[in-house]
Amino acid sequence: MRLGVLDIGSNTVHLLLVDAHPGARPVAFASHKRPLSLIRYLDANGAINAEGQKELTDFVAEAADFARRHNAEDFLAFCTSAIREAANGPEVLYRVTNETGVTLMELTGEQEAAVTYFAVRRWFGWSAKNIMNLDIGGGSMELSMGWDALPAVAYSVPLGAGRLTRDFLPDDPPRPKDVKELRKYIKSELKEPVAVLKEYEKPKLVAATSKTFRSLARICGAAPSAEGPYVKRLLRLEDLRLWSRRLEAMVVEDRALLPGVSEVRAPQVLAGALAAETAMEMLGLEQVRICPWALREGILLRRFDHLMSECREALDVPGPVGSNLPLGAQPNVPGTPNPVGRAAHQH
Repeated sequence: MRLGVLDIGSNTVHLLLVDAHPGARPVAFASHKRPLSLIRYLDANGAINAEGQKELTDFVAEAADFARRHNAEDFLAFCTSAIREAANGPEVLYRVTNETGVTLMELTGEQEAAVTYFAVRRWFGWSAKNIMNLDIGGGSMELSMGWDALPAVAYSVPLGAGRLTRDFLPDDPPRPKDVKELRKYIKSELKEPVAVLKEYEKPKLVAATSKTFRSLARICGAAPSAEGPYVKRLLRLEDLRLWSRRLEAMVVEDRALLPGVSEVRAPQVLAGALAAETAMEMLGLEQVRICPWALREGILLRRFDHLMSECREALDVPGPVGSNLPLGAQPNVPGTPNPVGRAAHQH
């Protein structure tokens, strides 16, 4: 079965096509993406302007056509904080559906954190025991922790690298005063989730997902992506502290020359570094392990599990032991009315 998932992020719009069948790991078939920083298209009122809406609808239509031409049997499209928190988010969603025929699922921040955790759990397996995961996107930062397939606790806070850069670091290079204010703001936003996470048993594995963490790990000496996803990559706090100070002194043009940093992400890598460093310090983490799977893979895996369950029921074929449990029998995340990740099945 070939599944497609379209991810409308804050920095990139990305379509991933994956081939999968029961009992096997999903294998990427094709990828189609384009840099699109929706945050840059926000007007003074926090609404996505006409130019940004056109860029978005054009790519969604292009992605849907790409999926059709490559015989995708199932197609999901979702959006996160870039549209969720835009002043005209509902209007943008309506326009995309009206002009392209594609309905974008709008994930809450807690669902985003939970489905990302789900992907991390699948990657590392049960031997990892209790897992904490950190994820920094363009618009928000997600923190989650748990022992099972879905987390016991999940948070989303407005600490995305793009958002922080826009709101706190307008100059190039940034002013020391602005960096200081940003550090203070990050600490205030992380105070509540950190306090809750520290009430739980210390995690056996702390993972980190997202392009921001991958870039920071690469800057700090981790293996390049060309070496494949199975290479162990760590981001150590002592290295991150050093590079945060270096990034403060660098202009955007020089940051773009660093390994693992694209021209699009160079302006916001400092904000991402400060958010990651502060989170690790407050949580008492000396290092995090980079996980190659994140939200996009979590959506795909959840969808595939659901489709396989439906297929077995239709054919009256016995599934694995316990596969007859109701799909919705998932633990709730505090602050969310529905089981975590259920939105991934409602397209």
